[in-house]
Amino acid sequence: MRHLIDPLDFTVKELNDLLQLGEAIRRAPQDYSEVCKGKKLATLFYEPSTRTRLSFEAAMLNLGGSVLGFPSANVSSVSKGETVADTIRIVSCYADIAAMRHPLEGAPMRASRYSRIPVINAGDGGHQHPTQTLTDLLTIMTRHGRLDHLKVGFCGDLKYGRTVHSLVNALARYEGIEFVFISPDELKVPSHLIKNTVVPAGIPYTETADLEGSMGDLDVLYMTRIQRERFTDIEEYERLKNSYVLDTAKMALGKKDMAVLHPLPRVNEITIDVDDDPRAAYFEQAQNGVYVRMALIMTLLGLAPTGPLAERDLAEARSREIKGAPCKNHSCITVSEEGLVPLYAPDTHGVMRCVYCEHKMP
Repeated sequence: MRHLIDPLDFTVKELNDLLQLGEAIRRAPQDYSEVCKGKKLATLFYEPSTRTRLSFEAAMLNLGGSVLGFPSANVSSVSKGETVADTIRIVSCYADIAAMRHPLEGAPMRASRYSRIPVINAGDGGHQHPTQTLTDLLTIMTRHGRLDHLKVGFCGDLKYGRTVHSLVNALARYEGIEFVFISPDELKVPSHLIKNTVVPAGIPYTETADLEGSMGDLDVLYMTRIQRERFTDIEEYERLKNSYVLDTAKMALGKKDMAVLHPLPRVNEITIDVDDDPRAAYFEQAQNGVYVRMALIMTLLGLAPTGPLAERDLAEARSREIKGAPCKNHSCITVSEEGLVPLYAPDTHGVMRCVYCEHKMP
């Protein structure tokens, strides 16, 4: 049994197979209308969501399956103190596959260790959002016909934006990629992402606060909103929220085949008149989210044309885990759930990191 917790949980071949299936579904969705007949998807959403939750539900319904679950923590047993581990144990009795969104980093990882069904990370705090990454990759592929040799600009909240972190990790595995990180100093891309992903992959990158000066040679511009819910200081949010606004004047600076992506929802970082520009791909991106989640559900249930995914031997990885002091990341699942022992394991550079949220060991 396999899960999707991190964008790197799939090999490049597995990822390409999944995206090709997503493209096939996009071209002829009616051909897959009964693939999951009799199967159930549990949507476990501990924080509000519109696009992601409805996209998962639409995906399963389009495949002929059914859906159960909860839309927020206050209508589930978590309000009574139930742990993530206990919740997934119970849900495993009712469903064939689960999608979990949680405000605490590492919660889906925690669930996957106790689950008897595949678990999909539908977003965990500011950490990862792998199914949005799959959506982004499918959109880029449909627009450019490839995922390699592209110059990709990320603009806005690069510090807290989990969609940005996930997409950077995914694209870093393809040849000829170049990144441009556009943000105010307060919302710069985390240094650990540069150090652990971008630099080891030998990817050229630029950090700048200048959107207009960066647009001329971008193949993809990935806009993000400044996320109020990630700020503890509301005054800082108010000061930064209008840092970047993409309008028709700025669009005129971009290439004719540049694709503009946005994970949505937008606030005012893209003006409404940009919607009419053929390079605006964000609503198409939302539609692609349904197709790629259909492909993901099929893949994890072993129903894809390529057959079941190869099993992974987790014993070796877990043998390197050690118990340690409490994680210093206040958004980590280990800080919130009583009795959850912090675990640490070495990353590819030998740095000990929290198994759940990937912060450095204190």
